[in-house]
Amino acid sequence: MSMLRTCTYLFALLLIGATWVTASPVVAQTTAPEAGEEAAPPASVPEDPLGRTTPRGAFSGYIHAMAEESYDEAAEYLDLSGLPRRIARQGGAEIARRLRIALDQGGDVQPSVALSDQPEGKLNDGLAPRMERIGSVTLQGEVVPLYLERTEETDEPLWRVSSETLKYLPETLDENLHTTVDQLLPSVLIQRKWQGVPIGHWLAMVLLAILAYVISRLVVAAVIGGARRLLRRRFPNYPTGLVQAFGQPIRVYLAVMLFVAAAQRAGISIIVRQYFSQVTVLVAWFAILLLAWRLIDVIASALLTRTTRRANMGALSAILFFRRSIKVLLVALGVISVLDMIGFDVTTGLAALGIGGIAIALGAQKTVENLVGGLSLIFDQPVRVGDFCKIGDIVGTVEQIGMRSTRIRTLDRTMVVIPNGDLSSRVIENYAHRDRFWFHPALGLRYETTPDQIRYLLVEIRSMLYAHPRVDPDPARVRFTGFGAVSVNLEVFAYVLAKDYDDFLEIQEDLYLRIADIVRESGTGFAFPSQTVYLASDSGRSDSKSREAEEKVNQWREAGDMPLPKFEPERVDKLKGSIGYPPPGSSSAKR
Repeated sequence: MSMLRTCTYLFALLLIGATWVTASPVVAQTTAPEAGEEAAPPASVPEDPLGRTTPRGAFSGYIHAMAEESYDEAAEYLDLSGLPRRIARQGGAEIARRLRIALDQGGDVQPSVALSDQPEGKLNDGLAPRMERIGSVTLQGEVVPLYLERTEETDEPLWRVSSETLKYLPETLDENLHTTVDQLLPSVLIQRKWQGVPIGHWLAMVLLAILAYVISRLVVAAVIGGARRLLRRRFPNYPTGLVQAFGQPIRVYLAVMLFVAAAQRAGISIIVRQYFSQVTVLVAWFAILLLAWRLIDVIASALLTRTTRRANMGALSAILFFRRSIKVLLVALGVISVLDMIGFDVTTGLAALGIGGIAIALGAQKTVENLVGGLSLIFDQPVRVGDFCKIGDIVGTVEQIGMRSTRIRTLDRTMVVIPNGDLSSRVIENYAHRDRFWFHPALGLRYETTPDQIRYLLVEIRSMLYAHPRVDPDPARVRFTGFGAVSVNLEVFAYVLAKDYDDFLEIQEDLYLRIADIVRESGTGFAFPSQTVYLASDSGRSDSKSREAEEKVNQWREAGDMPLPKFEPERVDKLKGSIGYPPPGSSSAKR
């Protein structure tokens, strides 16, 4: 049932299109301006009443004259100069009629919409500028090119069927040589005519169209079935619907090709074929646009499945937007192409659309800016959904990246909406992409701390950093940076290997506690950051601990083993990972 409905729609379009073409005037007519109207400025190329100023108008005018059986008028479309006497003596009307018979019996002419509608013709076809090849005709068993030639015998250059083709016309042409379609049709359908052509030829075109579509459907069904089995065996993960997307467009396009070839082989009148040529080109162009439309859906569906699996909502929005935009452009291209094929001047319309597009773009400047900014965020991905980042003075987690704006959940659990145009121009600090965390505390020690105690601290804290399994030893350093207002200062610089911020806080806590233990073991302490007057007696530094630290430094000095100003690589390798982490007694150590 669906096949019958499709055939009905397709060939109704063919019949309506052919009827519209035959009813529309082909020959350009000149009209005088009405009273009170200003005369139009003269064109650069004078208009010809018979429409011979362009190749398309010249051959369409010849076909129209043949349909009216006006052979004297048809002779005006022929270049009769330079013909052999055996042909010229027949007269222009007879030559025009014989050319039609030759075209009916074995002529292959381009569709009218494919012929140039410019006064200068096609300049890139490899022929002389005044020559235009529009097809071929079989004369006495020989294929002869069908040329149009631009002649300048009058004040205005005109296109006519070239004498280079007409000179091959035989002196006698058997007009009673029936073509295949004439032999198959009953005489009643041959004798009665419409548009100068037997009614049977028009009916034969419809039957050929139906037959071409049926054959095309069978051939494409077999090919698609084989392609589906092959792809399923060789590429089991190919996109769903890919093969099906090619089905209907190829069926329509192949049907058009079979239809055109069969009409020529069957000897259908050149008048009927030319009237149908415009419709067949439109149907073929429709098949191409339909294929592009379906491929857009297949590709978009595959991308949507992938982005949904990855939970990338920003890319999901971009894919939906691009799918709609490309389809709109495809429809616009199809409408413009169809209007151009049926004879409308689309240049003015395109210029108006361009001006209108500029006006809309100026009025929607912010919207376009946000749209471009959203696409930049989606494809460049400086931030992604779930990333913890800092944008300006806003700190929070990205919850949604849309086409117009981005939503961020702050630490106060409020929602901040930033337009994408503004966001794409800001400095974005993304914490989610950190591979290491920076550990850099500044230690302020009491001024009573001796130089040897400082040396002790430098060695022991750095040894601890090198030995810790979650601290990157390169670079890991501790330096005596100077004398502060209330303290002598040490600076620690290291990177912690943590998978996220919570993990880093746990490791940092452990490092701080180990540093506090080392400072206590050195016999000194941290300086008080405030100026406080203590009335109680100060216990001061521990003399025993100080002596122990000084003795250990003296041992390093006497043995020539003091690892200052830097540790030797062998010692760093020996210390790596020698500290147990998590620390002993921690419940995490059991796991």
